Amino acid sequence: MLEAQVIEYYTYEDYRQWEGDWELIGGIPLAMAPSSLVTHQKMAAALIWEMMNQTVECEECFVVAEQDWKINEETVVRPDVVFACDDPGEEHLSKAPEIVVEIVSPSSARRDEVTKFELYAIEGVDYYLLGYPEDRKFRLYRLENGRYRKEGDFTGGNYRFEGKHCAFDVDFSRIFSRLKR
Repeated sequence: MLEAQVIEYYTYEDYRQWEGDWELIGGIPLAMAPSSLVTHQKMAAALIWEMMNQTVECEECFVVAEQDWKINEETVVRPDVVFACDDPGEEHLSKAPEIVVEIVSPSSARRDEVTKFELYAIEGVDYYLLGYPEDRKFRLYRLENGRYRKEGDFTGGNYRFEGKHCAFDVDFSRIFSRLKR
Protein backbone atom coordinates (compact mmCIF):
# COMPACT_ATOMS: atom_id res chain seq x y z
CA MET A 1 0.00 0.00 0.00
CA LEU A 2 2.86 2.37 0.74
CA GLU A 3 4.17 1.89 -2.81
CA ALA A 4 0.95 3.24 -4.31
CA GLN A 5 1.18 6.30 -2.08
CA VAL A 6 4.79 7.02 -3.06
CA ILE A 7 4.24 7.07 -6.83
CA GLU A 8 3.71 10.62 -8.00
CA TYR A 9 1.50 11.40 -10.98
CA TYR A 10 2.02 14.29 -13.32
CA THR A 11 -0.07 16.07 -15.92
CA TYR A 12 0.49 17.81 -19.22
CA GLU A 13 0.95 21.13 -17.36
CA ASP A 14 3.84 19.59 -15.40
CA TYR A 15 5.26 18.09 -18.59
CA ARG A 16 5.35 21.50 -20.28
CA GLN A 17 7.68 22.80 -17.54
CA TRP A 18 10.30 20.05 -17.78
CA GLU A 19 13.68 20.50 -19.38
CA GLY A 20 15.19 17.74 -21.49
CA ASP A 21 13.42 15.00 -23.41
CA TRP A 22 10.55 13.25 -21.68
CA GLU A 23 7.38 11.33 -22.34
CA LEU A 24 4.46 11.09 -19.94
CA ILE A 25 2.50 7.83 -19.93
CA GLY A 26 -0.35 7.41 -17.49
CA GLY A 27 0.94 10.26 -15.35
CA ILE A 28 4.39 8.69 -15.01
CA PRO A 29 7.39 10.59 -16.46
CA LEU A 30 9.74 8.55 -18.62
CA ALA A 31 13.11 9.94 -19.70
CA MET A 32 13.86 9.53 -23.38
CA ALA A 33 17.16 8.03 -24.46
CA PRO A 34 20.02 10.35 -25.38
CA SER A 35 20.37 11.41 -29.00
CA SER A 36 19.99 8.38 -31.21
CA LEU A 37 22.58 6.84 -33.50
CA VAL A 38 23.04 8.19 -37.00
CA THR A 39 21.59 4.97 -38.46
CA HIS A 40 18.43 5.53 -36.38
CA GLN A 41 18.08 9.06 -37.78
CA LYS A 42 18.86 7.98 -41.35
CA MET A 43 16.18 5.28 -41.16
CA ALA A 44 13.58 7.75 -39.89
CA ALA A 45 14.58 10.40 -42.45
CA ALA A 46 14.41 7.94 -45.36
CA LEU A 47 10.93 6.85 -44.28
CA ILE A 48 9.78 10.47 -43.92
CA TRP A 49 11.10 11.25 -47.40
CA GLU A 50 9.35 8.20 -48.85
CA MET A 51 6.02 9.03 -47.17
CA MET A 52 6.15 12.71 -48.10
CA ASN A 53 6.93 11.99 -51.74
CA GLN A 54 4.03 9.57 -51.97
CA THR A 55 1.49 11.94 -50.39
CA VAL A 56 2.49 15.32 -51.81
CA GLU A 57 -0.96 15.77 -53.39
CA CYS A 58 -2.89 15.02 -50.18
CA GLU A 59 -3.86 18.33 -48.59
CA GLU A 60 -5.38 16.82 -45.42
CA CYS A 61 -2.36 14.78 -44.32
CA PHE A 62 1.21 15.48 -43.19
CA VAL A 63 4.34 13.74 -41.95
CA VAL A 64 6.33 14.98 -38.95
CA ALA A 65 9.18 13.72 -36.78
CA GLU A 66 9.71 13.89 -33.04
CA GLN A 67 6.40 15.70 -32.46
CA ASP A 68 4.54 15.59 -29.15
CA TRP A 69 1.18 13.84 -29.24
CA LYS A 70 -0.95 14.85 -26.27
CA ILE A 71 -3.30 11.93 -25.79
CA ASN A 72 -4.81 13.27 -22.57
CA GLU A 73 -3.75 15.25 -19.51
CA GLU A 74 -1.67 12.31 -18.22
CA THR A 75 -0.16 10.96 -21.44
CA VAL A 76 2.15 12.70 -23.91
CA VAL A 77 4.36 10.68 -26.25
CA ARG A 78 6.88 11.71 -28.89
CA PRO A 79 6.99 9.11 -31.68
CA ASP A 80 9.92 9.12 -34.09
CA VAL A 81 7.64 9.65 -37.12
CA VAL A 82 3.90 10.17 -37.56
CA PHE A 83 1.61 10.38 -40.56
CA ALA A 84 -1.49 12.32 -39.51
CA CYS A 85 -4.61 13.65 -41.18
CA ASP A 86 -7.10 16.34 -40.17
CA ASP A 87 -5.25 17.20 -36.97
CA PRO A 88 -5.92 20.82 -35.99
CA GLY A 89 -3.19 20.83 -33.32
CA GLU A 90 -0.81 23.77 -33.31
CA GLU A 91 1.45 23.01 -30.32
CA HIS A 92 1.17 19.22 -30.48
CA LEU A 93 -0.75 16.46 -32.19
CA SER A 94 -4.20 16.34 -30.71
CA LYS A 95 -5.68 13.16 -32.18
CA ALA A 96 -4.51 9.69 -33.16
CA PRO A 97 -2.25 9.69 -36.22
CA GLU A 98 -2.95 7.15 -38.96
CA ILE A 99 0.62 5.82 -38.81
CA VAL A 100 3.09 5.88 -35.92
CA VAL A 101 6.70 4.83 -36.40
CA GLU A 102 9.13 4.05 -33.61
CA ILE A 103 12.76 3.28 -34.44
CA VAL A 104 13.74 0.73 -31.81
CA SER A 105 17.00 0.88 -29.92
CA PRO A 106 18.08 -1.43 -27.09
CA SER A 107 17.18 1.26 -24.54
CA SER A 108 13.69 1.84 -25.99
CA ALA A 109 12.71 -1.72 -26.97
CA ARG A 110 10.44 -2.51 -24.00
CA ARG A 111 8.65 0.83 -24.19
CA ASP A 112 8.20 0.60 -28.00
CA GLU A 113 7.31 -3.11 -28.23
CA VAL A 114 5.10 -3.39 -25.15
CA THR A 115 3.94 -0.13 -23.58
CA LYS A 116 3.45 1.92 -26.75
CA PHE A 117 2.24 -1.11 -28.71
CA GLU A 118 -0.68 -1.39 -26.28
CA LEU A 119 -1.18 2.38 -25.97
CA TYR A 120 -1.33 3.01 -29.72
CA ALA A 121 -3.85 0.19 -30.22
CA ILE A 122 -6.07 1.59 -27.47
CA GLU A 123 -5.85 5.07 -29.03
CA GLY A 124 -6.80 3.79 -32.49
CA VAL A 125 -3.59 4.27 -34.49
CA ASP A 126 -4.30 2.41 -37.75
CA TYR A 127 -0.70 1.33 -38.45
CA TYR A 128 2.22 0.83 -36.08
CA LEU A 129 5.60 0.46 -37.70
CA LEU A 130 8.64 -0.59 -35.66
CA GLY A 131 12.04 -0.03 -37.28
CA TYR A 132 15.12 -2.05 -36.36
CA PRO A 133 18.25 -0.32 -37.72
CA GLU A 134 20.67 -3.10 -36.76
CA ASP A 135 18.57 -5.71 -38.60
CA ARG A 136 17.66 -3.38 -41.48
CA LYS A 137 13.99 -4.24 -41.15
CA PHE A 138 10.58 -2.81 -40.32
CA ARG A 139 7.90 -4.78 -38.51
CA LEU A 140 4.41 -3.59 -39.50
CA TYR A 141 1.14 -3.97 -37.59
CA ARG A 142 -2.35 -2.95 -38.70
CA LEU A 143 -5.22 -2.28 -36.29
CA GLU A 144 -8.20 -4.60 -36.70
CA ASN A 145 -11.06 -4.72 -34.20
CA GLY A 146 -9.03 -2.83 -31.60
CA ARG A 147 -5.97 -5.13 -31.79
CA TYR A 148 -2.83 -5.10 -33.87
CA ARG A 149 -2.38 -7.83 -36.45
CA LYS A 150 1.09 -8.31 -37.87
CA GLU A 151 1.25 -7.48 -41.57
CA GLY A 152 4.85 -8.64 -41.89
CA ASP A 153 8.54 -7.94 -41.57
CA PHE A 154 9.92 -5.78 -44.36
CA THR A 155 13.57 -5.75 -45.42
CA GLY A 156 12.57 -4.70 -48.92
CA GLY A 157 9.58 -4.64 -51.23
CA ASN A 158 6.50 -2.43 -51.12
CA TYR A 159 3.55 -2.03 -48.82
CA ARG A 160 0.35 -0.11 -49.61
CA PHE A 161 -1.02 1.98 -46.74
CA GLU A 162 -4.76 2.60 -47.00
CA GLY A 163 -5.59 5.81 -45.16
CA LYS A 164 -8.80 7.70 -44.60
CA HIS A 165 -7.87 10.40 -47.12
CA CYS A 166 -5.23 8.82 -49.28
CA ALA A 167 -3.52 5.57 -50.09
CA PHE A 168 0.18 5.30 -50.85
CA ASP A 169 2.98 2.80 -51.28
CA VAL A 170 6.19 2.70 -49.28
CA ASP A 171 9.17 1.14 -51.02
CA PHE A 172 11.20 -0.39 -48.20
CA SER A 173 13.99 -1.35 -50.61
CA ARG A 174 14.54 2.34 -51.35
CA ILE A 175 14.60 3.17 -47.63
CA PHE A 176 17.26 0.57 -46.91
CA SER A 177 19.32 1.55 -49.96
CA ARG A 178 19.57 5.04 -48.44
CA LEU A 179 21.02 3.60 -45.22
CA LYS A 180 24.10 2.36 -47.10
CA ARG A 181 25.14 5.90 -48.03
